[in-house]
Amino acid sequence: MSDRDTIFALATAPGRGGIAVLRLSGAAARPALLALTGISPAPRHATRVTLRDPVDGTVIDHGLALLFAAPASYTGEDVVELHVHGGRAVVQRTMAALVQQPGLRPAEPGEFTKRSFINGKMDLTQAEAVADLVAAETEGQRRQALRQLDGALGHLFEDWRARLINALAFAEADIDFADEDLPAGLTESARNQIRLLRDDMAAHLNDRRIGEITRDGFHIAIIGAPNAGKSSLLNRLARRDAAIVHETAGTTRDVVEVRLDLAGYPVTFADTAGLRDTDDAVEGEGVRRARQRASQADLVIGVFDAARGEDSETRAVLANAAVRFVVRNKCDLLPVWPRPRAGEVVVSARTGQGMDQLEQALGSLVADQLEAGVAAPLLTQVRHRLALTEGLAALDRALEGSEVELVAEDLRIAARAMGRITGRVDVEDLLDVIFRDFCIGK
Repeated sequence: MSDRDTIFALATAPGRGGIAVLRLSGAAARPALLALTGISPAPRHATRVTLRDPVDGTVIDHGLALLFAAPASYTGEDVVELHVHGGRAVVQRTMAALVQQPGLRPAEPGEFTKRSFINGKMDLTQAEAVADLVAAETEGQRRQALRQLDGALGHLFEDWRARLINALAFAEADIDFADEDLPAGLTESARNQIRLLRDDMAAHLNDRRIGEITRDGFHIAIIGAPNAGKSSLLNRLARRDAAIVHETAGTTRDVVEVRLDLAGYPVTFADTAGLRDTDDAVEGEGVRRARQRASQADLVIGVFDAARGEDSETRAVLANAAVRFVVRNKCDLLPVWPRPRAGEVVVSARTGQGMDQLEQALGSLVADQLEAGVAAPLLTQVRHRLALTEGLAALDRALEGSEVELVAEDLRIAARAMGRITGRVDVEDLLDVIFRDFCIGK
């Protein structure tokens, strides 16, 4: 396989549908279109065509063809789209005809977007945003991916890289022209630039991982004593029987996860084993996992049986949670429906009473956590954070260094780290990792 090959793939979801779109990209795209249709349409005009098998002339389908001429296309190459009927047999016969054409081969996952990056149509942060936009399940994920696709994050890192190069120029001038009559304080001027940039980068790293959480999901752990109604609460939130509910205490032994859309954000609820001391080895492992999940969660919900009151084990775990919320359950068993206190909701998971208020409260809490600082371009990938951390460490060394040669080297390290994020330098080893999880045809 070669980047010079012309690639093709189904760009719409596989399976039966009204329309299927096949996309071709590369130098052989136009000749392939001519071979299948006998027509070379004007660029960017949908043209009705009859697709025929080039070998025996058999009619495959009637559809539309569009040509996007290089470089004004998604990949920067000649791109052809064939819009055919969405039946499986039509798609398979069309692809069989395409694979027979000289220079054509099926595309690898993400290869269209990879070529777009290689041909300078987008940077790596925008390429990652394409995958995030295709995979977006919630409104929050869609908004974040679209901002990144528009280039906000890439522009920020390129601005930092430019500032680093400018500071590096001052430092190298002190090195290369030490004996010349240069303006005084070039290195100190560079240090001032480094301090300002270092503060900007540190502030961006201190973002509570909002971008990554929005992309991957907000995690909520549901904890409480045995028979507090945690599993019933999860089932109500999921609107299905996701966890086993039984009057026998200790039914839940492992963590049960349910992924939901809450306030436009992806949220994973985790039902956990009841917190209590036990001699049962299996249940004890469940309790250990419950405590571990609570320590890793973005939000911890403590569920109490309203009739029994609060238990010390759940309270202890809640006290260590950065963000916590209290649910008083089984309120239908009380003589009078209680009035909720600040930071809690009273419900009956059995009857469903109070669940609307709980969902609204949790939705507001999640939105408050994730929308803080949303105007700034957010880090969305672990690799962004690692590169930015590397760059920040290099700037810290540069500020502490006394030898101008070492300061210049640390500035070069920081600039390379910023360049790797956008794809300006040293990204060959990253490309396969970044594009391997793309869908075929994108």
